[in-house]
Amino acid sequence: MESHLKRVVLGVTGGVAAYKSAELARLLVKAGLDVQVVMTEAAGHFIGAATFQAITGHPVFTSLWDERVDNGMAHIDLSRGVEAILVAPASADFLARLAQGRADDLLTTLCLARDCPLLVAPAMNRQMWENPATTRNMYQLGLDGVALLGPDTGEQACGEVGFGRMLEPEELLDALLAWFQPKRLRGLKVLMTAGPTYEAIDAVRGITNRSSGKMGYALARAALEAGAEVTLISGPTGLKPPPDAETIQVVSAQEMLEAVEARVGEVDIFIAVAAVADYYVLNPSDNKIKKDAHILTLELAPNPDILANVTALPKPPFCVGFAAESENLEEYAELKRKRKHLPLIVANDAREAIGSDRVQLVLMDDQGRHVLDTADKLTQARRIVAHLADLYNQRYP
Repeated sequence: MESHLKRVVLGVTGGVAAYKSAELARLLVKAGLDVQVVMTEAAGHFIGAATFQAITGHPVFTSLWDERVDNGMAHIDLSRGVEAILVAPASADFLARLAQGRADDLLTTLCLARDCPLLVAPAMNRQMWENPATTRNMYQLGLDGVALLGPDTGEQACGEVGFGRMLEPEELLDALLAWFQPKRLRGLKVLMTAGPTYEAIDAVRGITNRSSGKMGYALARAALEAGAEVTLISGPTGLKPPPDAETIQVVSAQEMLEAVEARVGEVDIFIAVAAVADYYVLNPSDNKIKKDAHILTLELAPNPDILANVTALPKPPFCVGFAAESENLEEYAELKRKRKHLPLIVANDAREAIGSDRVQLVLMDDQGRHVLDTADKLTQARRIVAHLADLYNQRYP
């Protein structure tokens, strides 16, 4: 994390999913967070306090009457100076008591006396989750400003399958870190392209490239974290799309262009990250071309330039382009930026970026060049979002 050390309270209630909370605590600590665990009495029947103390380096609190707090007000002291309270798992009973504003144990009292955001990760049997009483309680918690993380659907400890399963620790970590990101794009609509395109040669072969889509998917996540409404148009990748983005899967450059043109008139920002194939096969075969001893000749035609089409619109959105080059990086990127009338272009060395999880980037705009030191792609995506948000606000104050 790039900011100062953040303190969070991790609340653990009674449920089988409490075993996942130990891994969640480990991931939170690994991410640079200072974690204080507060357990309910029921949680102690599923996992021991010593586990959390060893992971976090802090003693665990379980009782309103804990004498380790000098003033006897653990419910006040523990919630002060923290960035958020995350309750995972949040049982049906705990959520019911929270919705009613009850304060009959340390964790509910802590939540009632807080002056920070509260996030809950429900975990319960699918019938408990679908019960009208739980629905009422969740509606009330939403009105009270409590953030809901999950639940997910899947196989449950009882052997049934359905909604009510707690999100995995990695997903909860991502959700919490996203919560901390500044909402620089709140209220804006962002359209993005990501991944490669695939141009068919025959029924089984095609022309594509080595783009993994990781940068585009990271940017989609960063834009969501910044409060934007995101539509992601993706070529073929093996990546899982951000759950809160509207994702449209396409294959060819022409399909990607059509998807962009259908939506670009409704958005504020367009980010073209996709590595679109420059050419397509003029006469692809519907059947597999049989191998023989003859030279196979393919006739290729240029694909449309999706970004150029968007910037040429009478009223284009704020456009961001990407330039992956193997030589003369900044020179070629700046030529592309000016040719397409882009307020911002992101340049990277194609030889280093493709398939890598870490990359160095150069942002180029009307003010000049801005080097982003090597970092993972999500960190770079957040930096790009911060920079483009500043440029957007200068243009549309």
